Amino acid sequence: MIVVEIVVPHSVDRVWEELRHIDRHVTWMDDARRIDFDTSQREGVGTSFSCLTRVGPFSTTDKMVITQWDDCHVMGVTHRGLVTGVGQFTLMPADGGTRLTWSESLHFPWWLAGALGAFLAKPILTIVWRKNLSNLARVLSATTPGAK
Repeated sequence: MIVVEIVVPHSVDRVWEELRHIDRHVTWMDDARRIDFDTSQREGVGTSFSCLTRVGPFSTTDKMVITQWDDCHVMGVTHRGLVTGVGQFTLMPADGGTRLTWSESLHFPWWLAGALGAFLAKPILTIVWRKNLSNLARVLSATTPGAK
């Protein structure tokens, strides 16, 4: 399990308003290169999409389906591509803004060393996803009226 979090100086409503736009995740996720939806549905449970993902020299198309969607609280996903598993974003009010937690439980195929591959990837993905959350905080500040 990988868990990263950040407290951003914005309301839960404001953070959710950015997070809910799955197609815009590529603007703040350094590892997400392209998102292609499988249907016309763009949000809510059942939304299905492919995300071209690159970490260092490794790239894959991550097939995902939104499995949880509670406005302003949680967005959950199931990974059904090369790497499988589940993940979620959770938003909670915090002093000075919103605590955004990103958790993922991923399973690597045997030919990517299975559990050992997941273990070795954990510190790298932790760094990448922490940076992604910092990028999101910058996007929120840049697009919030009155932000400097």
